[in-house]
Amino acid sequence: MTLNPPATPLGGFLRIQEVASELGLTTRSIRYYEELGLLSPGCSDGAYRLYDASDVERLRFIKGLRDDAGFSLAEISQLLEDEAARVRSREAYSNTGDPAERRSIVIGSLERVERQARILREKIGRLEAMVAAVEARRGRLETRLRDLDAGGPGEVR
Repeated sequence: MTLNPPATPLGGFLRIQEVASELGLTTRSIRYYEELGLLSPGCSDGAYRLYDASDVERLRFIKGLRDDAGFSLAEISQLLEDEAARVRSREAYSNTGDPAERRSIVIGSLERVERQARILREKIGRLEAMVAAVEARRGRLETRLRDLDAGGPGEVR
C-alpha cells in the first residue's frame, strides 16, 4: 500500500487533524487508539501529536481491520501485539546461537501463531453464522414468493 500524505510544513510529519482528514477518522478515535496502546505518535516541542508515514499506515491498517473485517479493538490490539512480538522474536532468534534459547523463541512464536489462528477462526465462525442466517431468510422469502406466484396468500411458517 502506498502512502501519499499531504504536504506539510512539519518535515514529513502530520498533526492529528491532518491524519484524521486523510483517513476519514475522527481525532477522538485516533486519541482513543492511542489510549488503548494501538498507536504511539511522537510529539513536537509544542506538545502537538505528530504522525509519520508508519503511524498513518498503522492507523490505515487498524481502520481496515475494524471497518472492513469487523475486528474488535481488543482483537486488533492482540493482532498488533503479536506482530510486534514476531518482529522481536525474529531479531532475538538471529542474535543467538544457543539451541535452547532458539527453541524457546520458536515455542513462543508457535503459541502466538495459534492465538492468531484462533482469533481468525472465531471470526470466520461468526461470519459463517451470519451468512447462514441470511440464507435462511432468503429461503423463507423465496418460499413466500413461490406461494404468491401460485395464487396463495404468501404466508410462510
